[in-house]
Amino acid sequence: MKYEATIGLEVHIHLKTRTKMFSRVAIGYGHEPNTLTDAGTLALPGTLPVLNKAAIDQIIRAGLLVNCRIADVCSWDRKNYFYPDASKNYQLTQSARPICIGGSVEIELPGPARNIMGAHKTIPLNRIHLEEDVAKLNHHATDSLIDFNRCGAALMELVTEPALSSGDEAAAFLTILRATMQQGGVSDCDMEKGQMRADANVSIRPAGSPTLGTRVEMKNLNSISFVRDAIHHEIKRQAAILEKGGSIVQETRDYDGLTGASQSLRTKEDAHDYRYFPDPDLMPVRIDDAWRDAIAATLPERPFDRQRRLMADYKLPYTITSVLIWDKPLADYFDAAMQLAGPDAPALAQPIGNWLTNDLLRELGAARVNTGASQTLADAAAKIPPAHLVALVRLIAAGTLTSTAAREVFSEMFATGDAPESIADRRGLKTAPADTGELEQWCRAAIAANAKAAAEFRAGKESAINGLKGPVMKASKGKANPKLVDETLRRLLAE
Repeated sequence: MKYEATIGLEVHIHLKTRTKMFSRVAIGYGHEPNTLTDAGTLALPGTLPVLNKAAIDQIIRAGLLVNCRIADVCSWDRKNYFYPDASKNYQLTQSARPICIGGSVEIELPGPARNIMGAHKTIPLNRIHLEEDVAKLNHHATDSLIDFNRCGAALMELVTEPALSSGDEAAAFLTILRATMQQGGVSDCDMEKGQMRADANVSIRPAGSPTLGTRVEMKNLNSISFVRDAIHHEIKRQAAILEKGGSIVQETRDYDGLTGASQSLRTKEDAHDYRYFPDPDLMPVRIDDAWRDAIAATLPERPFDRQRRLMADYKLPYTITSVLIWDKPLADYFDAAMQLAGPDAPALAQPIGNWLTNDLLRELGAARVNTGASQTLADAAAKIPPAHLVALVRLIAAGTLTSTAAREVFSEMFATGDAPESIADRRGLKTAPADTGELEQWCRAAIAANAKAAAEFRAGKESAINGLKGPVMKASKGKANPKLVDETLRRLLAE
């Protein structure tokens, strides 16, 4: 029997704030266990929570980035459960009145090839609410230790509608969500630090059936690939059970990304099991239009919106835009270069995009390998400001530098920070002044020595001319103007 899957995600993201959600304790990673705590974090008697306004600003920002309606009033509830990671034996969260309602995230499905755009799909959201994180449990062979450094950190929980149908869609959702929150300054979303975690609710049903199956929660998946693989695994596991005539149990399961296996943790709780009730120590928060509008005015362009603009305004191919939009500093660099290019921007856009997404990223990678130091785009931009890259591309367009010479110039620009023209002059890399007589001799010699390429070009094979350009450039020791070489060859071949 053929089955179809229904998947919903619950994504937890640490908000970028200096202090925790309900106390002044600093947020940090890599500190000695239990050093970022206070009486409130440890739930000592007599302590009361105090709201962190920066966290509310950040979740409003997050909600606006994914098209949520920001509630006029939000309030706080206690989610009651007894577990070692909850120092108070409850978690402060938002159940009845969340801060962000509805919303949607646009995803791109895998394309037929890596250099071809895939189909886009909109995934509806149910809500985003704000809560405090719990402590971290470290399990060992004979004991479990608790680190309260993370306890109380400002945490947003984003809940999708059950609108995903595969592990690949879930991975695409998390990929664009992470990029959106990073570029919006909401969170670093470093999954290795636990700043972004996901739970996947998976059910299957016979294809075409209107009735949803029993859902199983895959808990605390800490990488996008683990989410994708866990969903694939769970769909297969449920299908195998149903094929044997069994039934699916509503439960929470743990997925081991290293072994590709899962195990049952506990039967799945329902909302009433947590006995939610309003927190008596925290007043509701009212959000007015001025507050919302002030944050909305600072939002960056969303990644896919930016991609559509770059493709429309500059006719950039997908291969370039699909690199730029995932790296905001790189895309910002490109936009700055376009501003400097002025009227020439449409003509220079694709070569500048190629230099950024190929040569600059290659130089950054080589620098990490050669020096062991992680250089950032900010480091590179300090050495190669957008004005220098525009100047380099202008030199190539004018025929002053060949593509081979330009790569040498670019590598030295990256190493020294010097302007491209001064490097080209210092190293004698500019093309030689045109000597039409000598250039014509080289071209005639290339045509005579490569009769097959010449015949193919005359027969209509446009690319055959490249077999003639190489010998001319070799004869000129790389100094001939490529544009003049092309023009001269075409004139002689037309005789």
